[in-house]
Amino acid sequence: QVSLVESGGGLVQAGGSLRLSCAASGLTFSKYAMGWFRQPPGKEREFVAYISRSGVTTYYADSVKGRFTISRDNVENTGYLQMNRLKPEDTAVYFCAAVQGYLSNFRETGAYAYWGQGTQVTVSS
Repeated sequence: QVSLVESGGGLVQAGGSLRLSCAASGLTFSKYAMGWFRQPPGKEREFVAYISRSGVTTYYADSVKGRFTISRDNVENTGYLQMNRLKPEDTAVYFCAAVQGYLSNFRETGAYAYWGQGTQVTVSS
């Protein structure tokens, strides 16, 4: 079956960096668009970044644009989220998600078929 497993979360000081990974199995990764979402404490899950199947097209939430970079390795079946200049407001559980084919409504959680279990990111001030 399809599995997405996030890793790389942790505790970091404001201004620091983390790199999240999303290891995919049970699917042909190159056929799936991928997104990263996050859920801050007491809030709803929100869109962070999207990457197309080939990796050519990316989109970001305004709140992370210029600080976060989404990428993927279709040989290693892994997606990444490089997070730089982290802020306390970036504290959340981060989730990766995947859906086969092209995705136009990539900011919507309901558009994705598969989700990881999440990894906690905590940014201290």
